[in-house]
Amino acid sequence: MCGIVGYVGKRTAQNVLLNGLKRLEYRGYDSAGIATLDDTDKPHIARSVGKIAELENVLLVKPHKGHLGIGHTRWATHGGVTVSNAHPHHVGDVYLVHNGIIENYKELKEQLSEYEFQSDTDTEVLAALIDSNYKNGISLKDAVAKALKKVRGTYGIAAFSPNEPGTIIVARLGSPLIIGLGQDETIIASDASALLGYTREAIYLNDGEIAVCTEKGAEVFNLNLKHLSPNPETIEGDVEQIQKGGYDHFLLKEIMEQATTLHNTLSGRIDPEQGKMHLGGPNLTAKEMRDINHIVIVGCGTAYYAGLLASYYMEQLIPDLTTEVVVASEYRYRSFHLPQNSVALIVSQSGETADTLACLREIKKRGVKTLGIVNVIGSTIAREVDGGTYVHAGPEISVASTKAFTAQVVTMVMFAGMLAEYHGGNVELIAKITKELSILPKEIEKTLKDHREDVKNLAKKYCKYNDALYLGRDTAYPIALEGALKLKEISYIHAEGYASGELKHGPIALVDETFFEVFNILDNWLFDKSIGGLHEVRARGGKAIVFTNSKAEIEADDIIRINSKIKILTPLLLNTLQQLFAYYVAVNRGNDVDQPRNLAKSVTVE
Repeated sequence: MCGIVGYVGKRTAQNVLLNGLKRLEYRGYDSAGIATLDDTDKPHIARSVGKIAELENVLLVKPHKGHLGIGHTRWATHGGVTVSNAHPHHVGDVYLVHNGIIENYKELKEQLSEYEFQSDTDTEVLAALIDSNYKNGISLKDAVAKALKKVRGTYGIAAFSPNEPGTIIVARLGSPLIIGLGQDETIIASDASALLGYTREAIYLNDGEIAVCTEKGAEVFNLNLKHLSPNPETIEGDVEQIQKGGYDHFLLKEIMEQATTLHNTLSGRIDPEQGKMHLGGPNLTAKEMRDINHIVIVGCGTAYYAGLLASYYMEQLIPDLTTEVVVASEYRYRSFHLPQNSVALIVSQSGETADTLACLREIKKRGVKTLGIVNVIGSTIAREVDGGTYVHAGPEISVASTKAFTAQVVTMVMFAGMLAEYHGGNVELIAKITKELSILPKEIEKTLKDHREDVKNLAKKYCKYNDALYLGRDTAYPIALEGALKLKEISYIHAEGYASGELKHGPIALVDETFFEVFNILDNWLFDKSIGGLHEVRARGGKAIVFTNSKAEIEADDIIRINSKIKILTPLLLNTLQQLFAYYVAVNRGNDVDQPRNLAKSVTVE
C-alpha cells in the first residue's frame, strides 16, 4: 500500500525514481509524484493523479535533472485523490514522502497554527511539524527525530531539504523501508523490487530507526539519536522475476508458473522415498515439538484461507492436535486465550500485513512461540517471529495472490507432517501426502495445460453475470472461499463462498437464474452430499459450474473434470483452475487485473 523510492548518487534521480515507482505500481495507488534537487540545489516537484504514465507526461514538459530525489505512489487515506493531496509534500524547507497513517495529525495540526495547509493529508502535517523543528537551527536528522517522538501511528518516510544537499533522511515505524547500498549511490525503497538492478546489498530498517543517507552510504540511529551498527543483507531475486515474461499480465504469469515456484518451496524439504517432511526454520527443540498441543494460524484474506485449508490436513495428520484459524484484523482486538504449549503460525505473503503483525506482537507478549510463514525475505514479520520458514514463491507482483497461496498451504502441510512424526501421527498418511507433494508441481502444470482453454471458454460464458456463489465441503470449503475472493477481487462480481452444508441455512434464498454457482466437488466420502446441494441449486434455476476429480455422472450446466494422480491434495488443483477462471472473467470484463480498484498488495495500515 503506497510506495516510496529515494535516490542520491551520480545518476539522474528522475530516471531512477520513475523506474522504482513503476516497479511499485503493483502495491496499489491512485496518484504519484517526485521531488528532486538540481545541480544548483534548487528543489523541483512534480505530481499527478492516476498512473505513473501521467507523471511521466508532466515530466516530459519539464524534466528534472538533479542527482537526488524522493518519489511516492499514494493510496488515498486522508483526503481525496487530487494533485494537492499527492506526495511529495513541501512545507517550508522540508520535502517529504510518507507511507502509513499519523493518527494524531488533527491534534498536531492545531499546534501548528502558523502554517497554511494546502492539502487534506496527515503527511503535510508531519512535514510542517518537521519544518517547525528545523527552523530552530538543528539538523534535518534531529528535526525529524524530534517530530517523530510526537507522532502516534505508523510511518515510513523519506525527506530532504535544499539546505542539506546530498542528504536524504529516512525513518520507519510499522511501514517498511530498505536502504540499498550501491557504488557511490544509495537507493531507498519500501520494497526490495525497486532496488533490483542497482544493488544487492541493503539495510532493512527496523521500527524506531532513522537513517542519514548520502551517496557514500547510510548511518543509522534510534530516535534518541544513538548510533547503531546494522549489518547489511543480501537482496534475493533478479529483474527477470519482476517482468511479465511474455504473458499479458503478471497475474496470468504467476498462475501459470506455480509448478516452477512450488519446486522452490519443496526443494530439500521432502523425502518421498522415506515418507518424511522437514523444515529447517521452526527453531523448536524436539521436546517443544512433542509438547505442542494447540496451533493458532493467523492471517488475513488469502493467507487466512490458506491457513484454513492447512488446518484440515493438520487435524488429519495429528489427531491429538487442536487447531484454530483466526482472522488477524479481529483477533488482535479479542480477549483471546492461548493455552500452554501453543504455537502460532503467522501467515503473510508480504510479511508486512499490519493486522497480522499486530497479532504477532501481542502473541509474543504472552510468551507463545511464533513461526512465520512468509514469502518476502527480510520483511518485518520474518524478522520478529521466533522461527519459521520462507515459502520461496518468488516476487508476487499482481495484487491478487495466487502462487503464494499454494506455497503457504504446502509449507504448513510440511510443518504438520514434520510435527506429526514427533506426535506419533498417522505414518501411512504422512507417507501418502509426502508422495503427493513430490508430484504436485507436475500435476499443477498438467492441470493448467489440460484445462486452460476450457476455463477460458467458461469465463467468456459467465463474465456478464454479477452474482456468484462458491460452494465446497471438507477441504474444498476453503477453496470455495478463496475462489470467491479471487473472483470479487479482480472481476468485481459479487461472489460469496460457503460450506455446501450451509446452503439451506440462508444462501439458497439468493439462488435464481441471475446467479451462477461454482461447486468444488471432491471424489470422497462426502460426494453424495455435495451432489445433493448441486441438485437443490439447479432445481431453483441456478447456473451450476462444477470443478471435480470425480468420474461419476454429474448433472450440471458446465463441468471441468481433472484427471490426476493426486487425491488428498486435489483442492490445490481445483484452486488453480478457479484462479484461471477469475482471471479470464476479469479480462473479459475489461478490468485491470494486476491492479484492481481500491486494493493494495501490502496492507500496512488498518
